[in-house]
Amino acid sequence: MTVDAAELISSLADAGQTVAIAESLTGGAVSAALIAPAGASAVVRGAVVAYDTELKASLLGVDRDLLDSEGPVHPEVARQMAIGVRVALATSGGAATIGIATTGVAGPASQGGREPGTVFVAISHGDAVEVREANLAGDRSAVRAATVDLALEMLGNIPR
Repeated sequence: MTVDAAELISSLADAGQTVAIAESLTGGAVSAALIAPAGASAVVRGAVVAYDTELKASLLGVDRDLLDSEGPVHPEVARQMAIGVRVALATSGGAATIGIATTGVAGPASQGGREPGTVFVAISHGDAVEVREANLAGDRSAVRAATVDLALEMLGNIPR
């Protein structure tokens, strides 16, 4: 399902929601999709591309022991990224109301025992965090594009 980013931004703005994004395998593609429509500045706080595993801990507050034991492609890593980015990109108005995080293996090789196409996307909203695992087919570009679609779909499904 392809989500219309302009409609999504409009809906989030009407609800007074703000979004902070933490990306790994998508490398800024979720941010680019959300910033493309007019009016995005009312909603999107910013993004952190934490491609290096160490940045997941130092910038986003992901537990270092978790990263050491499980690696960066893990549902709990995605969960902690989605929570941490809300605080990392806080403004004088407080933390963002929504955090989005992507982590996974785009390929072509496996990483940390995870096969290419293994992806975790997390959405943090209020006290709730939803993490979804996907096993996506295709080359790097296809996996990354499908991950962006999944993140936008999940964002579109949160309560307003």
